[in-house]
Amino acid sequence: MNTNNKKPTLVTGLTATGDLHLGSYLGTMKQWSAFADTHQCYFFIADMHAITTPQDPDLMKQRCLDMTALFICSGIDLAENVLFNQSQVPQHAELAWIMSCNAAMGELQRMTQFKEKAANKKNQETVGLFAYPCLMAADILLYKPQHVPVGDDQKQHLELTRNLAQRFNHHFGETFTIPDPVIPQVAARVMALGDPSKKMSKSDSTLSNTIFLLDTPETITKKIKRSVTDSQATIDHADDRPGISNLVSIYAALNDQTVQQVIQQYDGHGYARFKGDLAECIIEVFRPFREQYAEIRQDEASLKHTLKMGAEKAKHVAQTTLDQVYNAVGFIQSRR
Repeated sequence: MNTNNKKPTLVTGLTATGDLHLGSYLGTMKQWSAFADTHQCYFFIADMHAITTPQDPDLMKQRCLDMTALFICSGIDLAENVLFNQSQVPQHAELAWIMSCNAAMGELQRMTQFKEKAANKKNQETVGLFAYPCLMAADILLYKPQHVPVGDDQKQHLELTRNLAQRFNHHFGETFTIPDPVIPQVAARVMALGDPSKKMSKSDSTLSNTIFLLDTPETITKKIKRSVTDSQATIDHADDRPGISNLVSIYAALNDQTVQQVIQQYDGHGYARFKGDLAECIIEVFRPFREQYAEIRQDEASLKHTLKMGAEKAKHVAQTTLDQVYNAVGFIQSRR
């Protein structure tokens, strides 16, 4: 990695809780190649975030390696960018404590994702789940990025990160860079294929609601054909037509088009033609992942080495920031 790189910095990560899917791809992965051309990128697998809910330890390890292989399939240049798993860089946890001491209970209680997840836990929610945004703030602020790509549902967390950074800078002096969000113009929030009132999710109990990166072409086609639309049979994008609107947004995002361009392109055509074309588009976009994944994934030693090397690079930058933070708050430090 070129340490004299003057490009702006960008940080992004995905939680190691399951297979990556179409929403993950459009929300972050699709932009990675473009980001790598214009930014110094830090990509991380958020295994520490994953344990805010119970995880199978053996499955957790496998999922981290699965995601590492998928990251590599995306074409990231690891000579110029950094890929690591969060738990191998302890500075994330250390800064998260500082952030939690600067966050107010009310701020965290207002986080929509906590409210939604806590409602499903029936009084079994953990302190880690509640304090999740503090760790997310640490993930970002350690690398002093100018930009952070976020899905529509993560904007609230990034706004809290900005608030915490500004508050810290106000009380302790200029330490953190205040990051700006990068949000896709189209399909920032991909909805479930069978229930467009909820977000597409890797944990959805109805598998047909979610298209995964490693789904076979036949599976992708079947899921798109069965996706919910309505009885009007015209291609449009409107609040009262959530099913077809979701599909139009997905098509637009995959092809770098506007929603209006897609509507005009399919003027006079019905659902069958549109769904068939959308399925073919997804199949082609995901082809590199399907073709390369098996070979990359089988070499676990290489994947672990990749994560180790990435963690060493990340630690160097993260420790520099953490030293500044510790000095600002008045901690006596021993040399590391």
